[in-house]
Amino acid sequence: MKILVVSDKVEEQIYSSQIKQNFAGIEAVIGCGDLPYYYLEFIVDTLSVPVYYVRGNHAKKVEFGETVNRTSPGGAVDLHRKMERCGNLLLLGFEGSLRYRPGPFQYTQLEMWLMALGQVPRLVWNRIRFGRFLDILVTHAPPWLIHDRRDLPHQGFKAIRWMVEVFQPRFHFHGHIHSYDSSEKFITRHKGTQIVNAFGHKVVDVDLQGED
Repeated sequence: MKILVVSDKVEEQIYSSQIKQNFAGIEAVIGCGDLPYYYLEFIVDTLSVPVYYVRGNHAKKVEFGETVNRTSPGGAVDLHRKMERCGNLLLLGFEGSLRYRPGPFQYTQLEMWLMALGQVPRLVWNRIRFGRFLDILVTHAPPWLIHDRRDLPHQGFKAIRWMVEVFQPRFHFHGHIHSYDSSEKFITRHKGTQIVNAFGHKVVDVDLQGED
């Protein structure tokens, strides 16, 4: 399955009448946060493929527009604290960043630990039913000490790193870390997981597991 992963930045080649030509063969889209709702809704309407997303720390509770006010991107599936299936892939997501100021979509390390631990029963059930815990973990913030930075707003979550190490999804897609330096690492292999900083966009081929 060819997946378009987007995050943090509205790009002309995506927000374009040529999107179908630019991204031919895309079978699903995953948003890793800090993208306008209208942008994700445009992708839903033009590509006509499943779109999943989490919110970033800069997301708005209400996005005011000229003709419509949005509280979410229409037609897209919010992954925050939800287990979803995309074809035969198992997806789980967590929104937001480490709390560094007042506002929504930010969490302390403890709050993220509690949310992550709350998913353990579902992950165990996945292992029993499907033979694996998870295929794709989607977050806005990166895991602790992988792709993150040392300033408080851009530090990663310890609970997310724990989930990667314990449940070893095949992929972990995140955003939040803006990078314009081509020498900086966007993809890191950690244990059994390929961790991808999706800043802007990335196209990823994900082989499907065997049928359940």
